[in-house]
Parts: sequence; structure tokens; C-alpha cells
Amino acid sequence: MKKKKRIMRGMSRINEILEMPAEVVSDIPKISILGFKEMLIENYKNIIEYESFYIKVNTHIGVINVNGFNLNLIQMNQDDMKITGKIDSIDFESYEDEEMEEK
Repeated sequence: MKKKKRIMRGMSRINEILEMPAEVVSDIPKISILGFKEMLIENYKNIIEYESFYIKVNTHIGVINVNGFNLNLIQMNQDDMKITGKIDSIDFESYEDEEMEEK
């Protein structure tokens, strides 16, 4: 665990020097929402569940739950996905919260 923290600190310093955005050089997801009908998720790992009313997406830091109607994955590659439909709500399940509860 200590080695991972040292690596993360080193990467953070490099990012500051190069002035690179965090989402480009890390596994942190970036979520862009356009109104209530379109959503882009970058840096995701995989899809856990996919229904027309619910999409559950796994990321490196937690799970993103998208709720709505007529939800569709219209564009998807290994780096990002675009969800369309009527988006009612979005909620997050952080892996950090689970680690804190275990301690």
C-alpha cells in the first residue's frame, strides 16, 4: 500500500510539471452531461448492468449508476461511452467509502 502511495505522489508531481489534466494521465473517470438526454463517461472499466431504464458502470474509483428511460449506449470504445435517453438521476458508489468502513 505504501508503494502505491509513493507512485501516486510521483505521478502527481510529474502531472503538475507537465500541466496535464488529471483525467488524461490517471484512471479517474470524467463525466460530461448535456441536458437530461446525453452523457459521456470517460475512463470506465466495464459495464456491470445494462437495461433501458438502468445502466451500472464500473470505474477504477467506484460505480456510476444511471437511471432513466429509453437509455441507450450509442457510442462505446475502450476509453469512453456515450449514453442517450431520458436521464433521471445519477448516483455514485465510491470504493474509498467501502475501504473506510472495513477499517
